Amino acid sequence: MYKILANTLFLGKDIHFLTECHSTNDVALEKIRSKEITEGSIVITDSQIRGRGQRGNRWWSEPRKNLTFSLVLQPYFLDTSEQFELNIIISLAVSEVLSDYLHGIKIKWPNDLFHEEKGKLGGILIENLVNQRGIEFSIIGIGLNINQDMRELPKASSFFSLTGMEWDRWEILKLIISKIEKYYIKLKNGDKSELRKFYLERLYKLEQWSSYDDGEVFIGKIKGINKEGKLIIEKTEGSLNYYGHKEVKYLF
Repeated sequence: MYKILANTLFLGKDIHFLTECHSTNDVALEKIRSKEITEGSIVITDSQIRGRGQRGNRWWSEPRKNLTFSLVLQPYFLDTSEQFELNIIISLAVSEVLSDYLHGIKIKWPNDLFHEEKGKLGGILIENLVNQRGIEFSIIGIGLNINQDMRELPKASSFFSLTGMEWDRWEILKLIISKIEKYYIKLKNGDKSELRKFYLERLYKLEQWSSYDDGEVFIGKIKGINKEGKLIIEKTEGSLNYYGHKEVKYLF
C-alpha cells in the first residue's frame, strides 16, 4: 500500500510501514538515533496502540481505519524560539487538504484539526530534538480519523461519520505530504508572515465571543497568536491575555 511518493521533491521518498506499533513518533525517534532515517522519512502504521497527543494525552485509533504517521524534518533554519512556525505550516497544510473534501474544517489551537459543528477530526504532535546550534530534528506526528465510525462520540468525528462513505487513506496521505512540502519550502524561504496570515484565516473561533476557562470561566474573543505561538484572547473588559498549552480550555 505505501510506496515512495511520486508527487513530492524530497518528502516521502523513504517510507517505513509497521503493521502495529506503540507510537510512530517513538519509532521515528529510535530510527533517528540509529541513523536509519533522515529528513523526509515517514513512519506509518495501521495500528497505533499508544498514540500520544499534547502533554501526554492519549489518542486511540481503530486498526486499519485511520491515518497515523510521523514525518521527519530537519528545520535547521529555525531558531529554537520559532518552533511554533512548524505547527503553523503543518496544521495549515492538513486543514487545507481536509477542506478539499469537507466543509467547516478549522484549526483549533494549538494542535487539533476540527470540524466546527462535529468536533475533533485529528491532531498533531510535534517533538523537536534541540542541540546547541538549534533544532536538529522535528518529528511531526499526525493522526486523522478517516474511516472509523465515531458517530456516538460527542466531541469527535471522522470522514466516515461526516459523509457516510469510506475514503482512500493513501490518497489523502499523498496530498497531505505534498502540501506540507509546499509550505515547508515557503517557511524555509522566509515567508513567515504570509503563512501566519493563512493560518489565522483558518483558526477556530477567531474574532468570535465564546466561553473559556483559565481557572475561572470567562467570555473572550480569540485575537490571534504571538511570536511564540501563545493564544491571545481578549476578555470582555478589554484586557489581552496570553495562553500556552493547557493554560486555557474551550467551553462548548
